[in-house]
This record gives sequence, C-alpha cells and structure tokens, in this order.
Amino acid sequence: MKQKIAITLDRELLSFIDRQAQGNRSDYLNALIIQERRKILERETIAALQADSQDPEYQAEIAEWDRLVGDGIDA
Repeated sequence: MKQKIAITLDRELLSFIDRQAQGNRSDYLNALIIQERRKILERETIAALQADSQDPEYQAEIAEWDRLVGDGIDA
C-alpha cells in the first residue's frame, strides 16, 4: 500500500530526479529506496554472519545440530 508524503528537496536534487524519473518521481524514488534498503540489509546480514562465525558458543551449537541432522535417516 502506498502512502503520500511531503518532502523538501534542494532544487538541484529535484532537477536531477526529474531528469532520471522519466515522468514518475514516485516510482523512481521508490526504486531508489528499495535498492538502498536491499544494500543495507545485505550489509547487516553479512555483519551478523561474520559475528556468528566468530562466536564459539554459536559455532558449538551449529556443530551439534550438524551431528544430529542425520540421526535416523538410515533407520
């Protein structure tokens, strides 16, 4: 669901947006924000995975799950 908002931009930025937007400022700005959100989430995910890889307790828990995952498959 879309919601209308009001923002204030420098004239220079608005001119840039108008040149890039091909007639639809909202779609252009939505696409930019989606792209930026995706980049941020990717950086956060990588940071979390790196932190997990350095956490001995987490690694021990993963190792335990890896040992258990195959239990009973051949039964």
